[in-house]
Amino acid sequence: MISNISRLLSLSTAMIVASTAIAAAEPSAELIAAAKKEGTLTTIALPHDWCGYGEVIAGFKAKYGLEVNELNPDAGSGDEIEAIKANKGNTGPQAPDVIDVGLSFGPSAKKDGLIQPYKVSTWDSIPDTAKDAEGYWYGDYYGVLSFLVNKDLVKESPADWADLKKSDYANSVALAGDPRAANQAVQGVYAAGLSASGGDAAKAGEEGLKFFAELNKSGNFVPVVGKAAPFAQGSTPIIVAWDYNALSWGESLKGNPPFEVVVPKTGVVAGVYVQAISAFAPHPNAAKLWMEYLYSDEGQLGWLKGYCHPIRFNDLAKNNKIPKELLDKLPPAASYEKAVFPTLEEQSAGKEVITKNWDSVVGAAVK
Repeated sequence: MISNISRLLSLSTAMIVASTAIAAAEPSAELIAAAKKEGTLTTIALPHDWCGYGEVIAGFKAKYGLEVNELNPDAGSGDEIEAIKANKGNTGPQAPDVIDVGLSFGPSAKKDGLIQPYKVSTWDSIPDTAKDAEGYWYGDYYGVLSFLVNKDLVKESPADWADLKKSDYANSVALAGDPRAANQAVQGVYAAGLSASGGDAAKAGEEGLKFFAELNKSGNFVPVVGKAAPFAQGSTPIIVAWDYNALSWGESLKGNPPFEVVVPKTGVVAGVYVQAISAFAPHPNAAKLWMEYLYSDEGQLGWLKGYCHPIRFNDLAKNNKIPKELLDKLPPAASYEKAVFPTLEEQSAGKEVITKNWDSVVGAAVK
């Protein structure tokens, strides 16, 4: 069964009691010194407009004085895993130290020996359901799939997935990535399928493929990776994307074009992304210090500024650490009431169906 948002984010009483002291923890002087000696952190697949990463990276550099070597900002989760595999024996600038991937990629990367364990100082305030017990991977933030709508070109916004089939939306609907590799796109297809199947997770992958095959056949689907630039240019008037990306892209355009972010009425799929350190990281101490920063109050609030719900959101709220102006910028809480978090098993099953059969069922190469 699909677990709901309250179950995923529930914290035990012991966690809440301990969290204030834990959240105040700082990385050790020894770790900071070791990281500074390495001098560089290599990241991958972190666009600056994704989850506020631009400011988060700048904050890390300013606080610790390390250089950040940013590889392929537009890569997908699958690309990140392949980058680790391709650079196992390489200590040069093409080898990523850390990854930020969709939830289903964490356990598989652990199984394949591609990541190493590390528990940050705030470990106990991360919900048990969103982390590997041994510390190989841990949730960082979450959001829900939504529609980013260009209001110059789309007068009546779609309210639900089925609406995307209307002739009004010819040459309009795009995914925010290649569904054969990018988790955001895979989850977009999955969410459409969950809606079409009436909430049956076992059929979501297959139904999602059928849904996009129909969109492609009718001419409503645009095989272009949706993001801020094509949205502004009008080539992707409706983009299926995580709510935090949709809000960030829309705001970055400063009203040109005007936009709306719609959380669909059904198939409201919420997704957790996870952090991990490469088992072959050339800068392992810098990687650990990066994790300490991301899971500190400062790092978590940095993601919240980028419209993401950080994984320690409940802990921060409990301890009155969240400024009201940040909460006011998020979509209404009612939009999230029907949000569901697919289990790892459900995500893995859906991902396998979608990535393996996209070409044969839908037949559109998203670029």
